[in-house]
Amino acid sequence: MATTITWDIANLERETADGYVYTVHYTVAGFDGTYRSSAYGSVGLQRPEGEMIPFADLTKDMVIGWVKDQFGAEKVAEIEAALEAQIAEQAAPSKATGLPWS
Repeated sequence: MATTITWDIANLERETADGYVYTVHYTVAGFDGTYRSSAYGSVGLQRPEGEMIPFADLTKDMVIGWVKDQFGAEKVAEIEAALEAQIAEQAAPSKATGLPWS
């Protein structure tokens, strides 16, 4: 089964004076119908030039886009591939523990 990757926003840090979001805390989760993997991280954002979008008007998809833009397509692909690799390892472990006798 194909792995579904889901990006989400856990929290935002902002300046109260103007709503400038300077840190985004994000999660990325993978699920293949049986196994799950996830990652959590934070990314800092530069203050945008010009007019900012009011904090109340921000959407989850917009902020996820900022995170992915900050990383770039190659890093996003690496993060998602790492989650898929964790799921593959759960499905078919390459290491095990135990004794050969009872």
